[in-house]
Amino acid sequence: MSRVFGPNELLDCYRRGVFPMADDRDDPRLFLVDPDLRGVLPLDGFRVSKSLRKTIRQDVFEVRINTAFSRVMELCAEAAPDRPSTWINSPILNLYSALHRLGHAHSVESWFDGELVGGLYGVSLKGAFFGESMFSRVTDASKVALAHLVARLKHSGYLLLDTQFVTPHLLGFGVEEIGREEFQLRLAAALEVDAQFGSTGGAAGAAGAAVWAGVDVLQLITQTS
Repeated sequence: MSRVFGPNELLDCYRRGVFPMADDRDDPRLFLVDPDLRGVLPLDGFRVSKSLRKTIRQDVFEVRINTAFSRVMELCAEAAPDRPSTWINSPILNLYSALHRLGHAHSVESWFDGELVGGLYGVSLKGAFFGESMFSRVTDASKVALAHLVARLKHSGYLLLDTQFVTPHLLGFGVEEIGREEFQLRLAAALEVDAQFGSTGGAAGAAGAAVWAGVDVLQLITQTS
């Protein structure tokens, strides 16, 4: 993009259902993506395996909200054995960090023995949450963060969790693939809802956002509307 692209322009992109990417983390250029087919995770259809339920219930990880947003992005941008190259470049890091400071981008983090070992980040706009990326350095760390995200979104009245694309990993959680027209309809409905990412009960986390014990998360994600 040759024109100036700031956090407000980025929010406008999400309102239209498009989002920026880069070809490579070392390529400074950005381009907008408007997929023909879109991945969405129904909040009432989140699937949790038996082993993951056990991990969540036992609170193996300390889950925090928004305490290390930039670090989560940096770790998502790192190469991994199953992901030798990523699309998160410096302009992306700067844009979403600015959006985080405005209260529209959030991280859900899994910590173990004081170390950040997994997490995810995304954009919150009205009743829609746009998942951007996740990382895991310990088994189930990102999965636990995703479960906590789904619980938070359900509790706060969100209607849409956009995963952008469908991957074999996400299919295991119940992600659906829908067409652009259907996505636009769901997005329009979500943008009519005034949901707040931090509007939860529970104990206050380090960044002021509430967190729950694993048993409460399981209760929330297994409830149906």
